[in-house]
Amino acid sequence: MSNHTISASAAGAVGQREYHLAHEPHPENGTSLGFWLYLMSDVLIFAALFATYGVLGRSYAGGPTGAELFSLPLVAVNTAFLLVSSLTFGLAMLQKQKKNVGGTLLWLGVTGLLGLAFVAVELYEFAHLIHEGLTPQTSAFGSAFFTLVGTHGLHVSFGLIWLVVLMVQIKQKGLIHANVRRINCLSMFWHFLDVVWIGVFTFVYLMGVL
Repeated sequence: MSNHTISASAAGAVGQREYHLAHEPHPENGTSLGFWLYLMSDVLIFAALFATYGVLGRSYAGGPTGAELFSLPLVAVNTAFLLVSSLTFGLAMLQKQKKNVGGTLLWLGVTGLLGLAFVAVELYEFAHLIHEGLTPQTSAFGSAFFTLVGTHGLHVSFGLIWLVVLMVQIKQKGLIHANVRRINCLSMFWHFLDVVWIGVFTFVYLMGVL
């Protein structure tokens, strides 16, 4: 086989590969589907934790109860932090649609600060409850409470790490298609955490006090 034939075959193979890369289905659909599947698995996890709390939430074993320990004003302030962070994330999404890198980073930063405030208040609340005698070992109520609320707090902490990494990527490369896709996924995750927290606030704190 001549060198000319080999070169033509190689060029044809490269051209065919470039054609397939240009016309293959965009990976965004796969990313979105995969992330939705992940969120559905998280829904199952939290559903199991809510069900566990529903069964064990009144098993105090002679220890302190939620009505004795919960501070609704503190929890209300913390709820406001998270709900407002959902609003600021929405503002970041609007800036993203306008291709405004600075505005997107600004509102993502505000969202991160509000999320950090939420985690800080939650850690303060945990320390206060432990000081007052409620630990995961105190009773089934304590175990169910710290597992449910702590799991949500871990999700928010993970979201904050993701947020910081995403801000660095946007700062370095701008609002490229990959970063836009990441923002969309993080937005779904963040709003999902807000919905879960509304359930926690109602089911755990309000019902626990009332």
